[in-house]
Amino acid sequence: MITVDRLTVSYGGFTAVDDVSFTAQPGRVTGFLGPNGAGKSTTMRVMVGLTPATSGHVTIGGLRYQDIPNPGRHVGTLLDASAQHAGRTGREILAIGAQTMGLPKTRVDEMLELVGLSDSESTRRLRNYSLGMKQRLGIAHALLGDPSVLILDEPANGLDPAGIRWMRGLLKGYADRGGTVLLSSHLLHEVEQIADEMILIGLGRIVAQGDKKSLLAGARGADVALVTSLDNAALGAALAVDGYLVEQAGGGLRVTATTEQVGRAALSAGVVLTDLRSGGAGLEDLFLELTSSTQRDALPNGVPA
Repeated sequence: MITVDRLTVSYGGFTAVDDVSFTAQPGRVTGFLGPNGAGKSTTMRVMVGLTPATSGHVTIGGLRYQDIPNPGRHVGTLLDASAQHAGRTGREILAIGAQTMGLPKTRVDEMLELVGLSDSESTRRLRNYSLGMKQRLGIAHALLGDPSVLILDEPANGLDPAGIRWMRGLLKGYADRGGTVLLSSHLLHEVEQIADEMILIGLGRIVAQGDKKSLLAGARGADVALVTSLDNAALGAALAVDGYLVEQAGGGLRVTATTEQVGRAALSAGVVLTDLRSGGAGLEDLFLELTSSTQRDALPNGVPA
C-alpha cells in the first residue's frame, strides 16, 4: 500500500505539489492523471526518496522508502526509462540490479523473457535501444526483485499497440495477484481500461479521485444516451411519454436518460434497438474540464473541435 499524507513540495516561491493526500491499495491499479507540470512526477520522486518533501510524508507498506531494507525487493520503480548507463547492455543493467538485490542470475533471463526482449536485443547497448525497448527494459528492472508495489511514470510511452496491450495485461495480472500498482499516464483511453481507481491532479492539487463509475456519475451530461432502433419514431414517443427529453441525433436519438432507462422503455414499447450507448461525458472530457486552467493548449475561437 502507498499512503500519501498531506504532501507538499515547494521550490522557493513555487509549489509543485500542494497538500496532496491519497492511497493506492493492494490488488488495484491506481491511475495518476494530470497535464504536464501538474505534479505527478514530483510526487512519485518523493515516494522513492529522490525529492525531499517540504511537508507531509509518503509511506509504502507503512515505511518511508529510505527505511525499507533492500527496497528493490519490495518496491519496483520506472520513472525514466533512459536513466541507465547508455554504454551498458540491457542484460548488464539487469545483472547489476540482480547482484545489488542479492538475486540469482537466472532472474535476469526470466525478466528478459517476461518483457519480450530477445537474446540479441539484450546484448545491445542502451544507446541503441528504441524508446519502446527502453520501456520494456525499465519494466523488467522494476519487476526484477518481485516487489509488492510498482510505481510507474508513463510506462506505455513509446510502446506500439501490441506492446500497450501486453503491458495492460501484465499490470492487471500483477494487481490481481495482490500487488499495488500506481501509474501515471497521458494515455487516458488506456488508463480507463486498466485502472480500478483514478486520481486527477492539476496545478499540484488533487481535483478528483475515485473509480471510473463514481467519477463519471458526477460529470456534466452523465445521464445522456445515444440510441438507434428499427422504429425511432415509436421509441421517441415512448420515451417522451415517460418524461424523457428526446432529440434527433443523426440517424438516431439523443435522450436525457441513462442507457438502462432507455432500454427499459424500448422493451416496454416492443422496439428493437440496434445501438445504445452513453452519450455523456467520458474520462477525457472530465479530465479536460477539471484541469482546464492548467492546459497549455486550447482551441482558438471559431475552430471546431
